Amino acid sequence: MAPLKFKPLEHPSDIGLIAYGKNNKEIFENAAYGMFSLMADLSNIETKESFTIKISGEDQGSLLVNWLNELIFYEDSKKVLLAKFNITKLTDKKLEAKVSGEKINPDKHSIYRPIKAATYNQLQIGPDQAKIIFDV
Repeated sequence: MAPLKFKPLEHPSDIGLIAYGKNNKEIFENAAYGMFSLMADLSNIETKESFTIKISGEDQGSLLVNWLNELIFYEDSKKVLLAKFNITKLTDKKLEAKVSGEKINPDKHSIYRPIKAATYNQLQIGPDQAKIIFDV
């Protein structure tokens, strides 16, 4: 059985998740996958388009929020659903990744809900998991 990547969290007005991993790279990748899983069914997303993403933050918490918000920006501006996340470089303040997915096609993709932003509300990062709430 594959290790659990994330668990959705109920929230009164928003939605959240706990992302799991053996290190921050895995946690950040699983948080991205989990976030897109809350937006749409990722089972039939083909990795036709790839993007290189480089972001920075003041610390691991702001880096996680900035990473997820950058992915939301790509989804919104380029109209893509991303399903593959490969972080190639991760330090305390910088992240580089290659992400892949495909253009949103309403005839092919099941969209559950849009996510507006990753927030600092209840943000927690531990050695093997991170908790994050999204504004919907």
